[in-house]
Formats: sequence, C-alpha cells, structure tokens
Amino acid sequence: RARALLQQLPPQDCDERYCLDLVEEERRQLRAFSARRRREALGQGLACPVPGPCHGCPCKKCGQRLNKGDPGISASRLGDQFWHPSCFSCHFCHQLLVDLIYFQQDGRIYCGRHHAELFRPRCASCDQLIFMEECIEAEGQRWHLEHFCCLECDVPLRGQRYVMKSGRPCCRTCFENFFAEPCQACGDPIGADSEEATHQGLHWHARAACFCCSLCRKPLRGQPFVFHHGRLFCSETCSLGQDASSTTSDSSDSAFASAPSPDS
Repeated sequence: RARALLQQLPPQDCDERYCLDLVEEERRQLRAFSARRRREALGQGLACPVPGPCHGCPCKKCGQRLNKGDPGISASRLGDQFWHPSCFSCHFCHQLLVDLIYFQQDGRIYCGRHHAELFRPRCASCDQLIFMEECIEAEGQRWHLEHFCCLECDVPLRGQRYVMKSGRPCCRTCFENFFAEPCQACGDPIGADSEEATHQGLHWHARAACFCCSLCRKPLRGQPFVFHHGRLFCSETCSLGQDASSTTSDSSDSAFASAPSPDS
C-alpha cells in the first residue's frame, strides 16, 4: 500500500519540501498548481451498497448493471455515478486507486500522478513536475535542462549527441566504454555511430569486411545467409566447404573464426 501511494500520489507533486533546487518562481507555481487541484479535482470515493433509486444503473467504467444492495463506489464530484469496486481505477494506468483517492477530469477519474501529467510534464530523471518555461524533450520523455545528462558520467548532453540506454541518455564515450557490443568478426566495440547487424544475440559491424561469408567473404548485408556453428555463410555450399577445409584455411581467415562459446 505504501509503495502504491508513493506511485499514485507523489509527494513532490504537492509539497515543495520534497522538491530540490526549485527557484522561487517554480515554488510559487507548484503551490498554486497544488491548491487548484485540491480545490477542483481531488476527492475520495465512498464504498457503500447501491441504493434503491440507483437499481439497475450501469457501472461507470465497464457498463455492466449494478443492482440494489450490490457493493459499489461513488464519487461525489461526479454526481450519481457508481463503479464496481474492481472498476474504480485510474483511467490512464488502470491501477486500483489506493484508499479510493481520485482526481477527476472531464468525467474521468485518475490517480494523482497521471492527473498531474495532464497539465505539466514530468522530468524523467528526478520525477518532479516541470514548471520551467523550457525543458528538453527526447525519446517521448522530458527532462529539466540541467537533468538531461549522461547516466554514467553526468556530463550535460544538451545539444550533444547521445545514445538511449534503459530509457536514459548516455554520452557516446560512456556508451562505447561500458555498453557497446563487440563485433563477432573483428572484436572491436560497435560504436554509437556504427551500423550494426545482429543474429541470435550476436553482433557484427554491418560493413562488408565484418558482416560477410566466413569462407568466400561475400558481403551479406541485405542478403540471405546460413548461420552454422556461430559462423555466417552466404550459402549451404560455403558452409559445407568450410567443414571440409577446416584444416586448410590460411592466416587471412583468422578474423572470421567461429564465435566464442558461452563458456569462453
């Protein structure tokens, strides 16, 4: 219950004491925003048997009939409407509303988190609402200007190139040092600026020198290929030829040796 309350009713959405580094104008806006929500939208559902005059009324969410005496939830801000207890949930995230606390907007009920996000963007880094005039929007999320930074080294990324990793931005240097996959052919990391080919969890540079037939070196980008014992081949013929010549390959084939086994 405590975890659900923190998720549905973030304290930083209504109390400036939970917000770090706000300037005075942001504090003023947060106070006004919180007061307006409490005054116009906040309510608490009432659990009670459906009264006789509402016999046969539809559940506001699922539309199924509610009969006199059935358990129901009413919301005073929305008039003579009833919900099944299992239907009294946030319109956006569909979670049951903890302690029946809701916020209404246009005839719908929301948890506090998603009601607030109808009006203000939320920073993907600090989880606070953004009251500044400017913010950064990327990958469908928004950040305070000062919070859009690398997840590893905290270098600011405004105006810089970055790579998204687990929903957070990462500078190119940290991505290549900590997250880039090694190429199965040449062994070098596949950098943020490199095109990549993948198959069965293995990775190659998409360039012709790496993503190619292990026997005849034919480039395989955009072409059908055979995957055999961790190696790429342009055809069954080449894959069988590789087996037959396993003891005769010259040193120039060393870059295309079979992929490392999981044990190695």
